[in-house]
Amino acid sequence: MDAVRVALLREVLAGTEWLGATRRFAGALRGSVVSHGGGLLLVGTQEYEPWHLAAHLVDEAAWSGTPELAPTLVRHDARPADPAHLAVGLGRLAAARRGETLLVVSPGGPGAPLLERVHDARRAGTTVLALGPDENELTAMAHESLTVPAPSELDLDTVQHLVSAAAGENALPSSRGRRRLRDRLARLADHLTAPPPAGW
Repeated sequence: MDAVRVALLREVLAGTEWLGATRRFAGALRGSVVSHGGGLLLVGTQEYEPWHLAAHLVDEAAWSGTPELAPTLVRHDARPADPAHLAVGLGRLAAARRGETLLVVSPGGPGAPLLERVHDARRAGTTVLALGPDENELTAMAHESLTVPAPSELDLDTVQHLVSAAAGENALPSSRGRRRLRDRLARLADHLTAPPPAGW
């Protein structure tokens, strides 16, 4: 989903709780990784791998000048023969420590084995964030969570787009002097998606 589509989506969602909720969650994510200098781990469930969110966060990290947002994707079925960015297995969660942030994305229950690993990472001092369904053991364990109820106007993938975009935007410093390219593009997207003036 590109910047224009995100702008359109935000326009459609104006007046709903989603914009504020995704921005608050993105702010917590950004605040955790930036204050600790990075160390973002991203994990899904055995059935759901958030590789799409990982790719968007890498893009946002580059565009916003906030390298701390680029995650390490932790995979359930990682193999040593996989490319380096896909070869990090669940053992990485056992090595998680204070100063690192763990973002868990789960469309359903994460399952007992993953919950145990997340619990151990939290006890080691890792900041835990959860993105997924209604409150459950994972959201109770997380320092910050954003729940996406199963019957909802937005699905989990769309919420992830809003979160990743907000994380990158929130990282932008207040503009001084010349506008940054991303600022100009965002302004252009807003202009292109705005309704025509009255009388047209």
